[in-house]
Amino acid sequence: MREITATGPSVEEAVQSALTQLNTTRDRADITIVEEGKKGLFGLFGTKPSIVTVKMKYDPVEESTNFLKKVLTEMNIVAELETKVEGRNIFISISGEKTALIIGKRGQTLNSLQYLTQIVANRYSNQYLSVEIDAEGYREKRRETLEQLAERLAQKAMKTKQEVHLEPMPSFERKVMHSIISRFPEVETYSVGKEPNRSLVITPNKKKVIR
Repeated sequence: MREITATGPSVEEAVQSALTQLNTTRDRADITIVEEGKKGLFGLFGTKPSIVTVKMKYDPVEESTNFLKKVLTEMNIVAELETKVEGRNIFISISGEKTALIIGKRGQTLNSLQYLTQIVANRYSNQYLSVEIDAEGYREKRRETLEQLAERLAQKAMKTKQEVHLEPMPSFERKVMHSIISRFPEVETYSVGKEPNRSLVITPNKKKVIR
């Protein structure tokens, strides 16, 4: 957060000086009056300037969106972004050309963009924010794929009675897998590893021994 201490003949003039230096507006700044100043005798003797401290306020949604735009520009991708905010959840939809390049193999590029954008959003927020980035409806298609995969691997774990280890997935994809596999009482799931390489394991559900 950028901060400037400015002085002026009056509080208003000191504030305007700080806003000009920060190249921002009053509604996007936190203003603290350090010294209101004092007019001297005949306007000459004992005069004290007004002193203010002005901090810029950052909008995490705007900052994260600008970051994503910059990255796409660096990738030579021309795209339109539509942002929607619901509580502490930020949804960004990307449309345009080269969406396959944005998505990447099994959504890896899209997931990386989402991971980095979420870091930026939370850098400028005083509460945790969740960011989801989609491109041309890929997330819904991926969910359908995950549902089929979850059912198939759950069946495999039940048949072989051995653990099935999946490839690393972002947390929201693991949640989808957890949810679907929970329909099968014969198996259970747990996660291993650290983000962003955390993965899911499907294991046969051990029966409780009743004594």
